[in-house]
Amino acid sequence: EAIEKALPELVKGLSPDALPRVVEAIMTTDSFPKLSLFEGKAGRKAYKIVGMAKGAGMIMPDMATMLCFIITDLVVDPTRLNEALLWGVERTFNRISVDGDMSTNDTVLVLANGAAGNGSLSPEDFQGFKAGLTQVMDELSTMIVRDGEGATKLIRVAIKGASTPLDALTAARTIANSALVKTAFYGSDPNWGRIMAALGRSGIRMREEGITIWVNDVKIVEKGMGRGAEPEAEAAAIMKGKEFSLTVELHEGEFEDHIITCDLTHEYVTINADYRT
Repeated sequence: EAIEKALPELVKGLSPDALPRVVEAIMTTDSFPKLSLFEGKAGRKAYKIVGMAKGAGMIMPDMATMLCFIITDLVVDPTRLNEALLWGVERTFNRISVDGDMSTNDTVLVLANGAAGNGSLSPEDFQGFKAGLTQVMDELSTMIVRDGEGATKLIRVAIKGASTPLDALTAARTIANSALVKTAFYGSDPNWGRIMAALGRSGIRMREEGITIWVNDVKIVEKGMGRGAEPEAEAAAIMKGKEFSLTVELHEGEFEDHIITCDLTHEYVTINADYRT
């Protein structure tokens, strides 16, 4: 009843300029609003994809406490729209992690109103739309990790040379969600022993002597052994920055995957020690 009574006033407040207000309204522990825009053409008709999201904590693959709403004016068949959405979600929102926790109210919703007035999409136009939709979701999901509660760094954990697709994803998730690894990220410590330990408990097929590890382009581990103080000092300097990559080569097969994550900080503990819903 309360919602029903409020609807007339909400309708009066509708405006083409209200999007920033909507984004701010859905924020919880977010420190900044999250918006993304893609502009494309289908045939000769221009169209837009606009996305908004909120989320900063309880973020883990399969999404967790986050909301994402995407609007496009493209005419697109519901079946193909769903296909594009699922394809993009699997490669973006299901490849992020802030703290490894999940919730029950995660949503990624896409609406297509057809106002662009285009005809039936050609295969090329559909691929362009799918790429644009994925770009919007990639930008929004990356913003969520960058805005992770208390986070100071954004890290792309990449696994290469896994024996199966599942092994690649499992290895990336285990490293990205390890509290020991994430606190090492915070301390700019290229503690490769913690990375090896996470790999070892992940249950994937691996051999210690087959592991190579890089921080950006600095190789800190080769054949399962550290390469010494000098490469680690170079890696530590890189890790002081706000964004870097951690790449692990398993030398077990041809599959690869990744997770985008952040560091675990004192501020994260402060926020969640006092936070009540």
